[in-house]
This record gives sequence, C-alpha cells and structure tokens, in this order.
Amino acid sequence: MNLRRQRGEEPEVNLAPLIDVVFLLLIFFMVSTTFKHEAELKVDLPQASAKPEDMKRNQLEVVIDAQGHYFINDKMLVNNRLNTLKRAIALEAKGNTKLPLVIRADGKTPHQAVVTAMDAAAQLGIVHLSIATVRAAANNE
Repeated sequence: MNLRRQRGEEPEVNLAPLIDVVFLLLIFFMVSTTFKHEAELKVDLPQASAKPEDMKRNQLEVVIDAQGHYFINDKMLVNNRLNTLKRAIALEAKGNTKLPLVIRADGKTPHQAVVTAMDAAAQLGIVHLSIATVRAAANNE
C-alpha cells in the first residue's frame, strides 16, 4: 500500500452546494417575512374644517401660553399646578360638568401643560373637551 501524500494535490472544497443552501435560506426568509404591519388599534381622528365654529355659546376657555402659564376665561392663574388649575376650572364652571371646555395652546407650549389641562378637566368630570387650532396664513401654506 502506498500511504504517502502526493505533493501536487490540494484538498478542494466544493462551494456550489453551500451557495445553493444559502440561496434557498434567503428565499425562505424573504417569503416568510411580513412586509405589511397593520395597527391593532383603530383610531378615528377628528378632521379640521376651514370654517370657524361659532363660539358665542356658554363655555370655558383655557389658554396656555408658550411658557406654560394658564389663563381661564382671560384670567391668569397664580401658578401652573394641577390643583390650582382644577380649582379655577371648578369655580368658573360652577359645578356644571356639561359645560364645554376649549383648550387653546401656543404652538411652543410644552406638551405637559396641555396634558395637565386635559387631566384636570377629566378629574372634574368634564367630558366635552376640544382643542382649538388657528388656520394657517396663506403665506405659510
């Protein structure tokens, strides 16, 4: 028997089956991947109209400036705490929880100030809540 290695031959690895397996895995993952993710929560968002609504009826108006200061029916509050805001809304509403509440916030108002106003209204039992917007000027469109 001849057990000696021959010097000219190098071991060879055939890459064709490996490439076939990788290609099949690629196809499998592409087919099994979901490309369309549907939201589990359906939300019906309100739509704004170009016509301003008549706001002459009896309502509460909470205005929040850019620094987060609250004004209720054009009266400034002494501080920005939730309890102060709740007391002021309760005094202006005179216990009427059916009264609509409009929140007008500056574009640069901290989000927390708006959430605090909404939270105060919810804690008082006010369910008719709206957030006012201003129609953009013609040069900003």
